[in-house]
Amino acid sequence: MLCALIMAGGKGTRFWPKSTDKLPKQFINLISEKSMLQLTYDRINKLVDKEHIFIVTNKDYYNLVKEQINGIKDENIILEPCSKNTAPCILLSSFYIKNLYGNANIVCLASDNTVENEDKFINNIQIADDFVTKNKKAIVTLGIKPTRPETGYGYIKYHDGNGTVLKVDKFVEKPNYDLAVEYLNEGHYLWNAGLFIFNIESMLEELKINMPNDYQLLEKIPNYNESNYKVILEENYAQCQKISIDYAVMEKSNQIYTIPSDIGWDDVGSWQALERYLKKDDNGNIKKGNIETIKSQNNIIYGNDKKIILLDVNNLFCIDTDEILIIGNKEKINEIYELRDR
Repeated sequence: MLCALIMAGGKGTRFWPKSTDKLPKQFINLISEKSMLQLTYDRINKLVDKEHIFIVTNKDYYNLVKEQINGIKDENIILEPCSKNTAPCILLSSFYIKNLYGNANIVCLASDNTVENEDKFINNIQIADDFVTKNKKAIVTLGIKPTRPETGYGYIKYHDGNGTVLKVDKFVEKPNYDLAVEYLNEGHYLWNAGLFIFNIESMLEELKINMPNDYQLLEKIPNYNESNYKVILEENYAQCQKISIDYAVMEKSNQIYTIPSDIGWDDVGSWQALERYLKKDDNGNIKKGNIETIKSQNNIIYGNDKKIILLDVNNLFCIDTDEILIIGNKEKINEIYELRDR
């Protein structure tokens, strides 16, 4: 059996001021009429039925999940008491899903990625699921074939080999530009999409070895009755270390494999990334909202219902929300989030 786990607990700070603590990026209609979470859910629902799709998120976002995912059952929402990064999140979720469905396979997904070729995406997951079913200890990532020298992603270096599923040599931190160009030209490096398939028992064994204290803290939580579950989860989860699954498992295990994937994947991680997804007008402007541009070129304007008019200006960004309006040089748009703490 294949279950899906969508991680949707992030704060999306790089998309401030549109993304806030109360309404983070994954719940916003950034690039379509649907939110990033809804797009992710609909995509994986083509392969996994709703009964086996789980969303793990912060307890503060329970109502948002219920509002956006029509008909989702409470048992398919796993709530984190606090943010502890992806390793404790996956540990808790693996125990939770195992308690319901035993030793299933899980495809783990971020809630805020884009995929253009969904048929290839589904096919690659099926290949990975088959591989994990036959090789229980394997963890298979979908490594994305790079299309540009991206410095904002981690990379996967893989071994040469025959077949679709290849052994991973190592994970590589986000490179500088020159190194990213080298990776692109060398041809044995893939973007690390954080999208992977594993067997529950095998992942729990990896986490037990690499995070023994956290394992003991969370191991018995799904077995508590409802009245004690939340109290004990709150207390024990707060004691877990804050660490990503890459650092905790993926960079340490010798059972990591990858499928080089050309599926049109991308991480919408910053305001500037919208230029890759939203259609430009004839003058190179990106407009979302009630926008009019006159004698204006190469601007990014993101608003709401309020009318915004740009007259004879170039290379600006304008981000308008109910609480704040920010205007600046488009080259500095990725620095917006640095204003958040002022």
